[in-house]
Amino acid sequence: MTRYDFSPLFRSTVGFDRMMNLLDSATGVAEQTGYPPYNIEKLDADTYQITMAVAGFGEDDIEIEAREDTLHVSGRISEDKTGDDRNFLYRGIAGRSFKRTFQLADHVKVVGARLVNGLLHIDLQREIPEEKKPRKIAIQSGEKVAGKLIDESDKKAA
Repeated sequence: MTRYDFSPLFRSTVGFDRMMNLLDSATGVAEQTGYPPYNIEKLDADTYQITMAVAGFGEDDIEIEAREDTLHVSGRISEDKTGDDRNFLYRGIAGRSFKRTFQLADHVKVVGARLVNGLLHIDLQREIPEEKKPRKIAIQSGEKVAGKLIDESDKKAA
């Protein structure tokens, strides 16, 4: 696979650091394996859910950390649960440690997580600040003279 060098763009742009980092990481070779499998669902316009299959892991074995625009999920089964002294004829349930990283869009926050029947559900919510939300601008009639709005009724009275 061809790897592109975006370093010249870093030198010629200001304020686009996050976009350049996303481009650079998107074109890189994925460091993550396919374990554990996961789904990402869009539940409605501003609500998302990540579901990970973590059979064999308990609540104490999984760590979820949100830092800036990145969500880190890692799991490690404690030594007393590994069953090293057990004699398996076939071992198909993976119990190996994992680390998954997800890039979160602007204003997406982790609002909760729960472990149900071997599935880890992480709830995400997009919370757009009031100053970023679209707002309606009222249209007024009249002329503006010297910074003051003159209404039609003001013209007749003058």
